[in-house]
Amino acid sequence: MANATKTGFGQSENTGCVTHTGGCHCGAVRFEVWSSPDLHVFNCNCSICTKKQNRHFIVPKRQFTLLQGSENLTTYTFNTHAAKHTFCKTCGVQSFYTPRSNPDGYGVAPHCLDPGTVRSVRVEDFCGEKWEESMEAHQTIRSMSKAEADSHTSAK
Repeated sequence: MANATKTGFGQSENTGCVTHTGGCHCGAVRFEVWSSPDLHVFNCNCSICTKKQNRHFIVPKRQFTLLQGSENLTTYTFNTHAAKHTFCKTCGVQSFYTPRSNPDGYGVAPHCLDPGTVRSVRVEDFCGEKWEESMEAHQTIRSMSKAEADSHTSAK
């Protein structure tokens, strides 16, 4: 990102990424995330994603910054305890979390982004009911939490 030139809407000429900002409902938790304006969102049907209607896009940890509210976050884990479901203690909104599929990244809820930086959203169903089989069959999900330059061409 150091040699990327910023253009309108916080967009970089080199990567096509933008700085999205967002947060929870009450505003206690705020973040920014460096990602494409064209989001590849997963709609998972595992038990917790179904209950929470958790649709998310994945980014590397280094492309995510928690701006405020770390003291207002709490975490829920279950089963393998690999996924870290973080949510605001005040309003209960999960605006981001650490997915089991990508413990080196974050799953960000596109509906928790502030308006103005998302150009398009493509939704892909992911069969979380058969998580292990789905992960083995999926060609790009693990690369989505790698550095943007490494995963940009493989995450189409």
